Amino acid sequence: MTAILERLSTLSLSGQQLSRLPRLLEDGLPKMPCTVQEAEVPQLFREPYIHAGYRPTGQEWRYYFLSLFQKHNEVVNVWTHLLAALAVLLRFKTFVEAEQLPVDAWSLPLFIFVLSSVTYLTCSLLAHLLQSKSELSHYTFYFVDYVGVSIYQYGSALAHFYYSSDQAWYDKFWLFFLPAAAFCGWLSCAGCCYAKYRYRRPYPIMRKMCQVIPAGLAFVLDISPVAHRVVVCHLGGCEEDAAWYHTYQILFFLISAYFFSCPVPEKYFPGSCDIVGHAHQIFHTFLAICTLSQLEAICLDYKTRQEIFLKRHGPFSIYLSCGSFFGLVACSALTAYVLRGRIKASLAKKDS
Repeated sequence: MTAILERLSTLSLSGQQLSRLPRLLEDGLPKMPCTVQEAEVPQLFREPYIHAGYRPTGQEWRYYFLSLFQKHNEVVNVWTHLLAALAVLLRFKTFVEAEQLPVDAWSLPLFIFVLSSVTYLTCSLLAHLLQSKSELSHYTFYFVDYVGVSIYQYGSALAHFYYSSDQAWYDKFWLFFLPAAAFCGWLSCAGCCYAKYRYRRPYPIMRKMCQVIPAGLAFVLDISPVAHRVVVCHLGGCEEDAAWYHTYQILFFLISAYFFSCPVPEKYFPGSCDIVGHAHQIFHTFLAICTLSQLEAICLDYKTRQEIFLKRHGPFSIYLSCGSFFGLVACSALTAYVLRGRIKASLAKKDS
C-alpha cells in the first residue's frame, strides 16, 4: 500500500511539472514585440496603403531574425524568396546528379547563373527580414538587394548568350552584348541605390523612373537573345520545350514588373492587404516563378545545344566573360558602399 501511495505521489508531481511545461517553454523563448501601426514607425519604413503589421525599430538583431516566424507585413516577402532559393538549389542539384555535370568551360555560365539566382533571392529576403532594425540598416540591406539584382541580371545575360541565342541573333550582337549587359547591370544597381539615397517619402515619380528605366534597359538587353529565339521558334512552328519555358519566363517577368510598379490591390483596399496580398508580395511570387522557369529553360538548352556552343566559343573567351561577372560584382558593391557611406554621414549629422 505504501509503495502504491509513493507511486501516486510521483505521478502527481510529474503532472504538476507537465502543467508548468508550457510556461517554462514560454519563459525560455525570447519575447517578440507586437507589430505596430504605421504611425508608430518613422516615415522611412512606411509603405503606401499599408496601415499595420510593421515591426518596431531599435530591437536586438535576434528579434529581426526570429521575425521570420512572426506575422508581419514583410513575412510573405521573405518566405517567397526563401522558398524560391531552396527550390532553385534543389532543382539544380537534381539536374547535376542526372547529367553528372562536369565543372568545365561549357558548364561555367550555368553555375554562374545559378549562383546569381540564389544570390539575388538571398539578398532580397535579407533586405525584407532585417531592414526594420534602424534607418542605416534599412538603407544598407536595400543597397545589398540592389547589388543582388545587378548580379542576377548579368548572370542571366551570360546564360542566355551562351546557351539560348540563335545564330541570326548571335551574328549581329555577339561583339557588344556582354559588355553592354555588364554596364546595364551596374547602371541598374547605381540607379536604384541613387534613388534610395536621393529621394524621401512620399516618393516623387522621379524615384520610380531612376529605378525602373535602368532595370528595364537591362531586362530588354538581357532577354533579347531569348525573345528572338521565342519569336523565331513559335513563328516557325517548332516544338522545343525550352522555348516554352523561355516564353513563361518573359510572361511572368512582365507580370511581376507590373506589380512592382503599381501598388495594386492595396491601393483600392487600403489596410486590407497589410499582411497578405499587397503588390510587392505578388511581385516576389511572380519573379520567383520567372526564375524557376528560366532555370528550367537554361538547363534544357544546356543539354540540347552543346554542339552550337562548342562551334562558337573557345575556353578562353568563356573564362574571360565569366571573370567579368566578378568585376561587375565588385563595381556594384563599391557603388552601394560609397552611397551607404554618404547615408551614414548624413544620419550621423542629423543625430548630432
